[in-house]
Amino acid sequence: MTDPATAALWPGERTEAARRLLLAAVDSFARRGYHATTTRDIATAAGMSPAALYIHYPSKAALLAEISRTGHRATLELVERAEAAGSDPVERMRALAESFTVWHARGHTVGRIVNHELHALPEEDFAAVAELRIRIEETVLRIIADGVAQGLFRVPDQRTAARAVTSLGIDVSRWYTERSSESPEELGRRYGQLVLRMLGAPAGRTGD
Repeated sequence: MTDPATAALWPGERTEAARRLLLAAVDSFARRGYHATTTRDIATAAGMSPAALYIHYPSKAALLAEISRTGHRATLELVERAEAAGSDPVERMRALAESFTVWHARGHTVGRIVNHELHALPEEDFAAVAELRIRIEETVLRIIADGVAQGLFRVPDQRTAARAVTSLGIDVSRWYTERSSESPEELGRRYGQLVLRMLGAPAGRTGD
């Protein structure tokens, strides 16, 4: 079953048939893996014939590319919102870590696909998604750099720290399920504290 966060990625800008195909592709890729999934699997899950799929998407690679672009744009938007939320690097990083974690918990199905099926993308689509990933990392890096400049963060290498922050959130999609003991929000709060400690934020600012 598609998680609510994944379903919300395509609220209405696609035709109903195209949306059903995207959600069916997410479920199929998550269960079988991209390479083991056939266009017939996707069409059947969407309640359509294989021939009907090609009216909307030329291949399963095109579906993967659409899913990957949409998932990465959603995460870029949330990290940019966190960056724009005030001038305090500690609070901006807390907001970023919490929202990034919550998104990957709620949208764990699509999160696994967009982060672990990257190399199945055609070259042009991979380049487009790679650019989005760079923009996400650069946004995180700017907040860390601001914190270091203000004496609020202490890290030996800022880019490595930015990659560690995003990696923590991304990994949530690998193991999180609806049966997990923590809600996405509770997990987000804990990861926010963890990220601030990792960056060397002052003890009174980590929320412990």
